[in-house]
Amino acid sequence: MGFAISDELLGTVAPIVVYWVYSGIYVLLGSFENYRLHSKKDEDEKNLVSKGTVVKGVLLQQTIQAIVAILLFTVTGNDDGAATVSESSLLVLARQFITAMLVLDTWQYFMHRYMHHSKFLYKHIHSQHHRLVVPYAFGALYNHPLEGLLLDTIGGALSFLLSGMTPRSSIFFFSFATIKTVDDHCGLWLPGNLFHVFFQNNTAYHDVHHQLYGSKYNFSQPFFVMWDRLLGTYMPYSLEKRTSGGFEARPTKDCKDD
Repeated sequence: MGFAISDELLGTVAPIVVYWVYSGIYVLLGSFENYRLHSKKDEDEKNLVSKGTVVKGVLLQQTIQAIVAILLFTVTGNDDGAATVSESSLLVLARQFITAMLVLDTWQYFMHRYMHHSKFLYKHIHSQHHRLVVPYAFGALYNHPLEGLLLDTIGGALSFLLSGMTPRSSIFFFSFATIKTVDDHCGLWLPGNLFHVFFQNNTAYHDVHHQLYGSKYNFSQPFFVMWDRLLGTYMPYSLEKRTSGGFEARPTKDCKDD
């Protein structure tokens, strides 16, 4: 008799496994200096938190996310993948994914922006994430636990509920969202990266936000840049080659803090 794993369990565990496997690949690729947005030396010297602390912080957030996911699946009481033919169609899945992406982006933009403009919230909560001046892949979910709950966990719950997706659909959506978030923080500009082809919101775009000059810009995450463009917080940039190897995202206009 085979051991069956429920969709709810997979929906809880899969994004965590994907996070560490995918970020591990980027850690290996980070040894190639010609693909980096910052040098390895800058990563070691400019960041204000140790990698060990980052790992512990991410594991804490993932534990909270797992607990909330289990509670959410229990409360919603979705059937274990017993979707009708119409519910499993590609058209319905596409609608659910797009809805979930828009909900997640909208929630995270306004919460993220508020955490930057509230001096109290930035100092005591959001500044923890910005201790990574030079972002790297497995630091994508390094946040204050309260921020992780507000931005990522609640944002994910809302996208799940409002899109109407099933636990089975959520396995794919949240694994995809996890890969995208890791990619945005990887600090690498790799040739042929499809995320850079299909999304303006990419690792260079988010790297601008992590620099001092971009701290009040490029709040959008993880998919689109629409809210930044609509509300005047979009900072354009150009990708230039560094003389020492690799690339650098440089702003193409002067912006002042609000």
